Amino acid sequence: MYNEEDNVAPLVARIHEALGDLSMPWEVVLVDDGSADATPDRMLAAREQYGRHVRVLTLQRNFGQTAAMQAGIDHARGSVIATLDGDLQNDPADIPVMVRRLLDEDLDMVAGWRKDRHDDLWKRKVPSRIANKLIRWTTKVNLHDYGCSLKVFRAQVLKGVRLYGEMHRFIPAWFATQTSPRRIREHVVTHHPRAHGDSKYGISRTFRVILDLLSVYFFMRYKARPGHFFGSIGLFFGALGSAILGYLLLIKVLLQADIGTRPLLFVGVMCVLVSVQLLTTGVLSELMARTYFESGRIRSYVVRERNREDAAGDDWCRPG
Repeated sequence: MYNEEDNVAPLVARIHEALGDLSMPWEVVLVDDGSADATPDRMLAAREQYGRHVRVLTLQRNFGQTAAMQAGIDHARGSVIATLDGDLQNDPADIPVMVRRLLDEDLDMVAGWRKDRHDDLWKRKVPSRIANKLIRWTTKVNLHDYGCSLKVFRAQVLKGVRLYGEMHRFIPAWFATQTSPRRIREHVVTHHPRAHGDSKYGISRTFRVILDLLSVYFFMRYKARPGHFFGSIGLFFGALGSAILGYLLLIKVLLQADIGTRPLLFVGVMCVLVSVQLLTTGVLSELMARTYFESGRIRSYVVRERNREDAAGDDWCRPG
């Protein structure tokens, strides 16, 4: 949640109404993404009202939706994790059905599909459609709605995926690198109009998605072999530079032509230098970036406070 003070109480109430008859223990992890309003106070009030199974995680500042989701995932303790936005547009009543489908069909992820979406056409629907088509075309993971935050996961698979940037949209794509796409399904979910607060999305997010999509494409195709990606580009420039320099050498030797002032000589030398750089510095830098984000020691958020009693104790909401 980010500046969703009016949505905290009704959301927590709807979650308890939806999960009240669940036949397994559960908890709620509320993540405050550095809100400037009364959102964290409302979260603590909900914890006092419902009990210790409502856990509150307050981030030091506004890190963005992806980092906030990663914080909640890191601190969730269940074997099944459900994620949803705090704007009341996702309906918690869909969670039990999605959880049951995940378990009964032995899936690793069930993604929500907002088939009947209640959002502004130009601010939300158009950017989302553009982003969904780009992601579907690039990742080859065929889902209708990548942007729906209501998803259900197996925790052991989800915790193996690290999120940063605007990567929450690409969770199904990251999942495809950890498990078979056959274990990923989508489920039509209810979508409500926003009742309180302002949307944090817009057309500008489409451009961020394009930039992050480049990273996703790289890690999906070349995560285990980054040298192939940079090497193929480097070899292309190396071959081009070698051909240019070879041509200049021939006309220098055979025709005794002056090549020192030719722009083509500069182009050939630059192609060779670019090739060397792509084969060395590029590979090393990408390996360092991958190590940085996947080491497990580096996180994309900082937690300001966390109740110590959350880490232990019998503080689950149990059936009956």
